[in-house]
Amino acid sequence: MTFSIIARDPASASFGIAVCTAVPCVGALVPHARSGVGAVATQSYVNVDLGRDGLALLALGISPKSALEGLLADDPGAALRQVAGIDAQGRTFAYSGGQCVDWFGSHEGRDYSVQGNMLAGPQVIEAMAETFEETAGSWLSIRLLAALEAGQAAGGDKRGRQSAALLVTPAVVAKGAPVEFDLSTYELNIRVDEHAEPVPELRRIFEVLLREGERAHDESEAHHAEWRDEE
Repeated sequence: MTFSIIARDPASASFGIAVCTAVPCVGALVPHARSGVGAVATQSYVNVDLGRDGLALLALGISPKSALEGLLADDPGAALRQVAGIDAQGRTFAYSGGQCVDWFGSHEGRDYSVQGNMLAGPQVIEAMAETFEETAGSWLSIRLLAALEAGQAAGGDKRGRQSAALLVTPAVVAKGAPVEFDLSTYELNIRVDEHAEPVPELRRIFEVLLREGERAHDESEAHHAEWRDEE
């Protein structure tokens, strides 16, 4: 019922997830991520414990494969689940239970994994993976959102769409607020909980946030310039 991408930025220890589905409030269920630790996407008859407990195990240094396979072994609904994880070493693991609804599948690449179920076809996963790789060098949030848009353009969830989310953990974890407004120092957590076109709405909100960041940066630069002139 969902398509998602999880990824790691090896240069910053930041992790992110972008996801879209045909039910409301996907951002409260599927994405789980923590800077310096990893990310987990749990979907298809969601078991949120796979995300919460999966992150806790990754924080202990357990690999995504061992962590998630161990949790699935104790899950009576494992055949219905789809889950993927990535850790601070870039190790990935993706699982799709045999009772997931077609089309379902996944693709694991370097520092990312794409997965989905009840999709229009394998082209959704393929388009997302291709777009993520083609945008290498861009900010992680930009790459994830572009991949999600590519998946939607390729057909996405075959039932339609209703909600979407983008979660990216901070590149720098620091005590106290930064001197200047910098999106990379905050958790980016955008949720479109119910909308006729959730992915374009996610893009609209993201662009508004970027413009606000640019405005705040310009105001900060102007303030610093005035302060230097007064000296």
